Amino acid sequence: MRRIDLPLQCKMRRVGDESYQKGSVPGSVYFDLLQNGAMPDPFYRDNELAALKLMENDYEYQLAFALDDAALAADKLLLVFEGLDTLCDVFLNGTLVGQAFNMHRRWEFDIQSAARQGENLLDIVFHSPTKYIAGEHKRSPLVGSTDAMDGFPHLRKAHCMFGWDWGPRLPDMGVWRQCYVLAVQGARLDSVYISQAHEDGAVTLSIAPEIDVYGDGEYSVRAKATSPDKKEYLLTDGLISIGDPQLWWPAGYGAQPLYTVTVELLRGDTVLDTWQRKIGLRTLTVSRAADQWGEEFCHMVNGVKIFAMGADYIPEDNLLPRVSPERTRLLLEDARLANMNTVRVWGGGHYPGDEFYDICDELGLLVWQDFMFACALYKMSDEFAENVRQEFIDNVKRLRHHASLAIWCSNNEIEWMVGMFNANEAQKEEYLKLFERLIPEVVGQFDPSTFWWPSSPSSGGAFDEPNDPNRGDVHCWEVWHGNKPFSYYRGFHFRYASEFGFQSFPHMRTIESFTLPEDRNLFSYVMEKHQRNSSANGKIMNYMGSTFLYPSSFETAVYASQLLQAEAVRYGVEHWRRNRGRCMGAIYWQLNDCWPVASWASIDYFGRWKALQYYAKRFFAPVMLSVCEEGIITQNDNPNAEFYATHPDALRKAGTLNVTNETMSAVDVRVCWSLRAAADSSVLRQGEQALTVGALSAHWLDALDFADARLYDDYLSFELYDAKTGNLLSSGTALFCPPKHFHFADPSLSVRVEGDEVVVTAGCYARSVQIDSADGNLLLEDNFFDMNAGQRRVRILRGSAELLTVKSVFDIR
Repeated sequence: MRRIDLPLQCKMRRVGDESYQKGSVPGSVYFDLLQNGAMPDPFYRDNELAALKLMENDYEYQLAFALDDAALAADKLLLVFEGLDTLCDVFLNGTLVGQAFNMHRRWEFDIQSAARQGENLLDIVFHSPTKYIAGEHKRSPLVGSTDAMDGFPHLRKAHCMFGWDWGPRLPDMGVWRQCYVLAVQGARLDSVYISQAHEDGAVTLSIAPEIDVYGDGEYSVRAKATSPDKKEYLLTDGLISIGDPQLWWPAGYGAQPLYTVTVELLRGDTVLDTWQRKIGLRTLTVSRAADQWGEEFCHMVNGVKIFAMGADYIPEDNLLPRVSPERTRLLLEDARLANMNTVRVWGGGHYPGDEFYDICDELGLLVWQDFMFACALYKMSDEFAENVRQEFIDNVKRLRHHASLAIWCSNNEIEWMVGMFNANEAQKEEYLKLFERLIPEVVGQFDPSTFWWPSSPSSGGAFDEPNDPNRGDVHCWEVWHGNKPFSYYRGFHFRYASEFGFQSFPHMRTIESFTLPEDRNLFSYVMEKHQRNSSANGKIMNYMGSTFLYPSSFETAVYASQLLQAEAVRYGVEHWRRNRGRCMGAIYWQLNDCWPVASWASIDYFGRWKALQYYAKRFFAPVMLSVCEEGIITQNDNPNAEFYATHPDALRKAGTLNVTNETMSAVDVRVCWSLRAAADSSVLRQGEQALTVGALSAHWLDALDFADARLYDDYLSFELYDAKTGNLLSSGTALFCPPKHFHFADPSLSVRVEGDEVVVTAGCYARSVQIDSADGNLLLEDNFFDMNAGQRRVRILRGSAELLTVKSVFDIR
């Protein structure tokens, strides 16, 4: 088989215009117009509004490519598009050779009769997605998220392109993935399914090729698996036996060795086609065993129950051509750097490219994979069913070999929302046809070894209490959407929290990228255009009023919002990790942004870490020390001064330390704690304990009584050390009242650079110390940390440490 890549350069125009502009393939209308200076930046101020109007037009892409006689003589000549976004007609030399209507599919068009020797002219006419959904919605309204444009469920296009409560309405169009011509001689390998049998310390691979035959002849297959150390294992009778397997593990539990499987299709001695992929040798499923609390829900890898720690992933950019393998790798490496072992690909975007899963395989990040349906009801016509069935087949076959693939999930939140949407019986039946019959049927046929789940959240399907805290996975939004205090989390021991979160503003440099100075007020028109969750800026300020003093500047409010977000998520994760075994997953919403915006992301659009990402590195640490306050009024419980006066002891009864060990080996540790005075960090009382914490367990220490603590002036600090090396593994502090009432002394923070380290000096207790650089691109080993009086050294991981500034909670005033 011969592949002929099409030229990257082409020309494009709005249908009806006389002249062409430069275009790109892969590319998109917005991307090309920006490159040509023909439209303003849609992310700046409110330019989104003008950009959206551009999508009311149709656009044409034209490019030329050459075919020789050998290509024309092939048994099959196919024009292949890995992605067309979304509604388009494809013409070759003036002949209509195909139409596309699904962004998520791979499209192949037979061009044998339309192709010619020498130059061939390809025209692709894209039709307005906004006009299409408006017309379909008028004809047949469908229920869907009100944050998106009416009619979005009618089109198989990334739903969030039509707007979401964190994303703009920028429904781009174009050839968004690679395109090429395939000249097939005889036959080709459409795909190969590899199943694994693990028994008696050996792994047997079953190789099942799927062959498309176009010409006469006898065909055969040969295959081999090559280990990371280059040892080869050959195919015999359809099987490859590996007697000394190197097992693949999620990050934190072992290594990620990858075997290369090569499958060749032959006619006689001639190799017609080659299929080559990297796989990991592992067993991977989800355990739903019954227990004393209900039914567990946890990833099980190689027989080991894994506590999933990670975040939900959304599309990385509204302009998809700007997403590169390098950018994706940096984002996923940053997830791994924050001790994550799982990412959930959310169902309102698109299926990521192959490089996303390759990187997850390499890094040991388990992938919870939603099918691309979110927060909507769909009409199951025969045409729709046929369209999405092929979408499922395309993506299941493309992704099924990946070591990181942990779950196929039918949709995001739709089973849960069927009740919210007041769906009738006909709508419920259509839901069941699509999500609990068609999708599991395809998964069962093409990837039976991967666990399938009906929805997120779900307790197992069929509308059986889909957000039950004692079964399946849960989306918990009472904190934030429900305005509940952070302490609300402690009332629940979810089996697997797959969505929960809290909003904050992005970095100041990110805000400056889309604002003018006069826009930099939380409630300005432009700031609210870059805040898509209704009344959310006011919600942030409401939570802030329960926690901090009123910020005196816009920049301080941005900093404080990030601390709120980080504390909210920490509150839940630490609680669930302390209850390991009952809860086995904490996946917060969300990892990343698709444009510069106030959102739930822990890494903003430009890749800058918010406070939450640094907190995640600490609360997802393999071995972690945390405190469960008992009788301590915590952030957002909002007691007033009168309450303090009448209940002076209700706030400081006890605190219990807990060590969580999410590693495969027992650890010998030393726990130290100190009751300290904020004014100078002097120790008022202290203690320590040596203990061994078993592998994959959480260990509670005895409760500590702090009845002698001064409510507004003392704090608890705690540290966890490796007993053998003396290395600090985990640390933190806790207050006995909300920060807004605590008597912080001025820590007189100073900062300097020594080699590849930043050194911070504090004269007394400093809470949530942020070190920042002028460009905001500095990434440190740790940041937004608490420190006692003295010095703290942190390594520089990325960026320039020039013109550093430093602040702490003392500065929120």
